[in-house]
Amino acid sequence: MDAIHNVLGVVGWSGSGKTTLLEYLVARLSERGLRVNVVKHSHHDILLEPPHKDSARLRMAGAAEVMIASPFRVAVMRELRGEAEPSLAGHLARLSPADLTLVEGYKWESMPKLEVHRPALGQPALYPNDPHIVAVASDAARPEGIDAQLAWLDLNRPADVLAWLNVRLPENKS
Repeated sequence: MDAIHNVLGVVGWSGSGKTTLLEYLVARLSERGLRVNVVKHSHHDILLEPPHKDSARLRMAGAAEVMIASPFRVAVMRELRGEAEPSLAGHLARLSPADLTLVEGYKWESMPKLEVHRPALGQPALYPNDPHIVAVASDAARPEGIDAQLAWLDLNRPADVLAWLNVRLPENKS
């Protein structure tokens, strides 16, 4: 875990179960009173509101950022208009403080990561080529010969993944 930001990346191929595992972890940690932020990366364009709504119309008119605020939630939409995609560090800096920030995606970033791996998908594991992966949650048995420091967790037992994460959280709140 990045001690400065309490950031943990969750990486894996599409269809591996990252979001399902994250839903479980976020729900359990939030139930305990921890504040958890999530950054989810997408390679696709993201439609956040119908084009006829006021906020979309204002973005299309040229606003750099539009904030939608209500008593229930706040959202900020920023049009990049050809600018480079902001860095993960830039995104993290915009978030409110939290006990933990989970980052889905950003495989290329240098941060501690949990890989979600299902061999049945036919995709190679990421951990052999990424020294930042500190744990693997998989539905397969631990392969022989891998580094003993790499935690191997049962993806079908999300409570085990949560227990591993709890040990890594600073000032473990129980």
